[in-house]
Amino acid sequence: MLDTIEIDDGVELALRARCADATASTAYVSVLDHGLECETAVVGGSGAPADPYSVTVHVANRRSGPWRGVLHAELTFRCDEPRFFLPAFMYGRNRGEAPQGGKIEFPRLRRERVERPSSSWWMVRSDRLSHPAALMRDRDRVVGLSAAPYLVQVDGLTRQMTPSDPAEAFHQFAGFTCSLERGSVGYTLGYENAPLMFVNSAIVHERAPLGENVIELAPGEELRFTVQVYSYDSPGALGVNRALEQVYWRYHQAPRAGSSPEVTVRDLASAVHEHAWLPELSAYAGFVFEEETGGHRANELLSISWTNGLVVATPMLLASLRLGEEGMRARALACIDNIVENSRNPASGLPYDSYADGRWRVDGWWFDGVNARGHSGYIVGQALYLVLKALQYERELAGTAHEAWEAFVGQALRVVEAATNSDGEYPYMLSESTGAALEYDSLGGAWCLAAGAYHRWLTNDRRGLEALLESEAHYHHAYIEQMECYGGPLDTDKAVDSEGVVAYIKAVRYLHALTKDPVLLDHLRDALDYEFSFRFGYNTPVQVPPLSTIGWSSCGGTVTSTANPHVHPMGSTLIGEMSYYLAHKDDGYVTRRLEDAVAWGNQTYNRYDREFDHGLKGWMSERFCHSEGLLKQTYPDGSLASTWFCLMPWASGCILDGLVGDYWDMAGVAAGVARSNDEAPFGAASGPGIRL
Repeated sequence: MLDTIEIDDGVELALRARCADATASTAYVSVLDHGLECETAVVGGSGAPADPYSVTVHVANRRSGPWRGVLHAELTFRCDEPRFFLPAFMYGRNRGEAPQGGKIEFPRLRRERVERPSSSWWMVRSDRLSHPAALMRDRDRVVGLSAAPYLVQVDGLTRQMTPSDPAEAFHQFAGFTCSLERGSVGYTLGYENAPLMFVNSAIVHERAPLGENVIELAPGEELRFTVQVYSYDSPGALGVNRALEQVYWRYHQAPRAGSSPEVTVRDLASAVHEHAWLPELSAYAGFVFEEETGGHRANELLSISWTNGLVVATPMLLASLRLGEEGMRARALACIDNIVENSRNPASGLPYDSYADGRWRVDGWWFDGVNARGHSGYIVGQALYLVLKALQYERELAGTAHEAWEAFVGQALRVVEAATNSDGEYPYMLSESTGAALEYDSLGGAWCLAAGAYHRWLTNDRRGLEALLESEAHYHHAYIEQMECYGGPLDTDKAVDSEGVVAYIKAVRYLHALTKDPVLLDHLRDALDYEFSFRFGYNTPVQVPPLSTIGWSSCGGTVTSTANPHVHPMGSTLIGEMSYYLAHKDDGYVTRRLEDAVAWGNQTYNRYDREFDHGLKGWMSERFCHSEGLLKQTYPDGSLASTWFCLMPWASGCILDGLVGDYWDMAGVAAGVARSNDEAPFGAASGPGIRL
């Protein structure tokens, strides 16, 4: 009997266990010490991404009584300073090297000065990861493992899941681990959330006693499972994506069938148009809630981008142009005009970030989550980008020029471009008084780069292009190459996230359109790979309604960040960029990811009244709790709910943004809309279409 085998040079797999006996230690020790028998063998493979070692593990309970606990297959690697990659959960060390004196708690890895929320090791339930894999890299080598994320029961037998298993066969979650102290990653049958379990940054649970999260082996019962083990050379951190791509193919499940793209666009846009418009403010509501007594209640929560403003207005404008809805277009134009005409701060030359209590301001709802008062590079840059997008489609589909919009963007671009540092990085925060930079160290400011690249492409003005390319090179080296992007959402205290990279991807797309440099297409693929690491490739078996009862699919949805562990729709805004990439590269992996993203958006909103146990047809929230993370919303009876019961127009805008841009033309969606209308869509017969 062997509980430990050497798989490759310096790489060993050991089978450990922790018993659920109340008097037992919390330590994991050899399964042999528990009176269990174990046989482990390598039955194939070379360790390469496309050909991992296949390791089979056979455990048998020969004791006279049952055994309950958690089995841990731990893969150790002789290494010095490993970096870890548990997709959507741990990147590098989740900035464990950075000061942790901020307001937001999220899991970090540290060897020294270990105090909450840092630890030298982590164990999590499998569905906290977007892909069932745990990898580490050191000495230009990637070592790691992958295995089925949960167990199923089929014909009375318990085994690891396969993509073809029906949802109702779900039996029990597995888990994944990482340890900086031991230089290891692992896979567990049964699971723990330890040493802490983050519901969100404000709700953190200490390690709980083993309970229902264990496996049980009756006397004489045997259990067999398989682990895929990776061990291959990788001079850079981006090399982990070679394994993640293969994990995706191994476990991929398509999202459930939803609406067609044209129906999705009409449903979402109609709901926002009808239920979220605030005529007295020329703006869209941030939230729309159902009242218990009937009717709806709007929460303004006005910002110029990110969670309101132009992230709603610009997709609504494009949707109106595609659908031929003049009333919808008028409201979208009114919102954009209001921001362009009134939000400018004359002291800084930048638009104010938000509006409340009758005045434009920088202190939006996120204010107490940041460390300096000022304009956000993320919000300002995204707003400029979205004004340009509205400008492009108004010109091309409606034949209308908006000179004030272009002047608004040009003025603000001069300010943010003057504030870049010697690395070419744009500010995270800028002074409300002067527009000078207050803080950097963020990928979120890349929205300013995206706006600058988009502006040069639209105007065919190449002045300053060299500086933009230098900025792109900096962002690629400092963030993308490290597989550790942070500084996007303002409410995460610069936790590693999936949002900031959206800006970089859009910037690279337009820089490539300007230069045709093939290296930029490679950089675009690198950044897509990083975003894909947060994007589910299979459908996690959600255990909490309404997602558990309606068959909602996680595949194609993107986890927000390592601090906000829920699926949200911002990744859908990259449908256009994936379409652009595929217009220049034949890439089956990106093609399938694009298909997942489109299908996910088509099934993640109310296709009929109260499909998600709230709201009307076309309503959609931002929060989809695929795991234990962010489970804090409740039904009226106090039971937990896996979504937020409200209409959030910015979330709808993300799906619209992805479907009504480049993808609309490339996928021929317009033909379907024209067939469904009595007359052709507004402007469908005129205009040059989208330039690729």
